[in-house]
Amino acid sequence: MYVMGIIGWSGVGKTTLIEGVVKALVKDGCDVATIKHAHRNFDIDKEGKDSFRHRAAGARQVLVSSPHRWALLSEHKNGTELTLAEALSKLAPVDVVLVEGYKGEDIEKIEVWRKTHGGKPLWPEDKKIIAVASDDIISDADTPYRLPLSDPIPVAKFIQGRIKGHTSEKLLQ
Repeated sequence: MYVMGIIGWSGVGKTTLIEGVVKALVKDGCDVATIKHAHRNFDIDKEGKDSFRHRAAGARQVLVSSPHRWALLSEHKNGTELTLAEALSKLAPVDVVLVEGYKGEDIEKIEVWRKTHGGKPLWPEDKKIIAVASDDIISDADTPYRLPLSDPIPVAKFIQGRIKGHTSEKLLQ
């Protein structure tokens, strides 16, 4: 599986970009999975639902299954979280995994950056950032490959080029 990180400061548009890229990749026939790193306590279950009640009663794992999807909820009482490698091992094989977050991991990454959202760019310090998706004018000559933030199709094509081992310039021409 090819793994591509999509990173950036909170509120810059990572999720919106990933949503568009997933649609474009799937339309082109790619099998896609995503991993979202959450920094805060989160819950995908709703109070009052049977699965919530099972967890509240003390079940460490609850698997919910239907004809259309399944989900496994696991409680980590000791405060440890999955590493990216552990999270990847939970997935079925796919063509590409887009990872939102996990900034410190040693994987290729696209940084989503907007000058108006503040925060220093991450690309000068992280050599694994191979492209920057932004609609701002970036004057730094040392930036990685530049992609439009407002159009997910060139971003998807760039990722497809990485999957195929081609340079993005050849694929995007």
